[in-house]
Amino acid sequence: MTAVELGRALEAFFADFPRAAVLEEGRVLFDMRISHWSLASEHGRCMLHLWSEERNLVRSVTKVNQRRDTLHLETRRFGQTKPQGLTLVRDPDRRTPTARDTTRKRYLRTLERVLPNAFPGWKAEGMRTAMDLEHSFGPAYARGLLVRGNSAWAVIGVNAEESPATIDGALTLGILWLAYCREHGDGRRLVEGLKVIVPEGCSETTAARMVWMDPAIAKWELHELDERADLISSVEARDQGNLSVRLMHAFDPGRALERMRAGIDRLTALLPVWMREWTEVRAHSATEVGFLLHGLEYARVRHAAMPGSFAMRDEITFGAGAHETPLDESTEGMFRDLMERLGESRKASGSVRDPLFRMQAERWLESELRRDLAEIEPGLRGDVVYSQVPAFAGRDRAMLDLLTVTRQGRLAVLELKADEDLHLPLQALDYWARVRQLQRTGEFRKLGYFAGVELADAAPVLYLVAPALRVHPANEIVLKHFSPEVPWELIALDEQWRKRRRVIFRKRATSSRESAVP
Repeated sequence: MTAVELGRALEAFFADFPRAAVLEEGRVLFDMRISHWSLASEHGRCMLHLWSEERNLVRSVTKVNQRRDTLHLETRRFGQTKPQGLTLVRDPDRRTPTARDTTRKRYLRTLERVLPNAFPGWKAEGMRTAMDLEHSFGPAYARGLLVRGNSAWAVIGVNAEESPATIDGALTLGILWLAYCREHGDGRRLVEGLKVIVPEGCSETTAARMVWMDPAIAKWELHELDERADLISSVEARDQGNLSVRLMHAFDPGRALERMRAGIDRLTALLPVWMREWTEVRAHSATEVGFLLHGLEYARVRHAAMPGSFAMRDEITFGAGAHETPLDESTEGMFRDLMERLGESRKASGSVRDPLFRMQAERWLESELRRDLAEIEPGLRGDVVYSQVPAFAGRDRAMLDLLTVTRQGRLAVLELKADEDLHLPLQALDYWARVRQLQRTGEFRKLGYFAGVELADAAPVLYLVAPALRVHPANEIVLKHFSPEVPWELIALDEQWRKRRRVIFRKRATSSRESAVP
């Protein structure tokens, strides 16, 4: 395979499996949900760059062998001739099915044993881990009831060997289990609420989410289980007010564009005429500008100091994704080849089989909505929109898809999904809670956001936007359990959103009625 063919095989795998993991000798090096990758073609070689907060790796890929949902790579390090192997898998959980099943059965027995001790007078009943795809229940979660007379609690637990994402998803599955127990109960018992049991030291995310559940619908309790000591301890649900949330300083995008005007003009001159019309030039910071085609960044201009000097110059790089190749006379041919590929692939009428078409679908959706937010919600202002805003809470970094205001000055948080996601509501709630905390502390004004806009004191509005057929059936069940303090709206778009942005239906917190939009 040529370097280009190797690169396309890797692009296709990462596009198809965004939750993939990279393994070396059976050990997970990179969980791609929290890691990054880039590809480059140098001197006829396919260079793969992987990096995360923990490590950085650059390898030359010489061979690819695909088996089902696994990609085996033959690679070489710089200066070495002996090949090494990397394996790309669709899921970072590399336990064998037997090992997973054994762990989950052992955890279920532990839960059945410790629950009556932790809650005297209550009896565990119907505990199970059986898969039930119709109701979105998987074997990673143990679920059942705690009963005493005519009263009951829905219980859901997850063991310490599951992935962090699975543990953080316990509340979503717990809400669905609570709703299932109430709907399918025999009427003899009142299911008072939900007890969520997570491993020791893994409750922070769930605690921050649970505080925003509606106490009028159910009682909510969070507990940690120390499996070694068979000990369950209670955890208080708490909001982000107890956690310092930090925001990056705002900058003037107009001044950033002007500062790098020479580099922008040089790059624009190399673009085909059709691409100039569709390219979005966005300032990422005071010293970096990105060129995007339907949300996919293919080039960038950075204003940086020259080596060994205080003089500033514009550096231009190009490449799909995070690919970094300097643009100069020797690489202009590669740049034109990339533009040709993008022209064939990255268009609304493109093929879903093409990895460049599928890549970063949510960023494509974001770019379409940025053009005119009023198309999907007339009450939103389209002239004051921030995208991909980093908001830090403790060690966790989140990127807000779109942040804007209503015409009445009320903050609006938009969380976008191009594909079905069971956990969309609670992930969106995380972002909403951070924005609310920043609003309460006045950080937006201090850091230069929404200049000249009178911000209202009312709680932010949370918008969840996805194609109609990609809205998970369970999303609305979870949303209905949100506290009234969280005003939300679910907006479902036409499946052909790349060609037209038409709202098919919307549902709001104040009413679950579905309203058709012509």
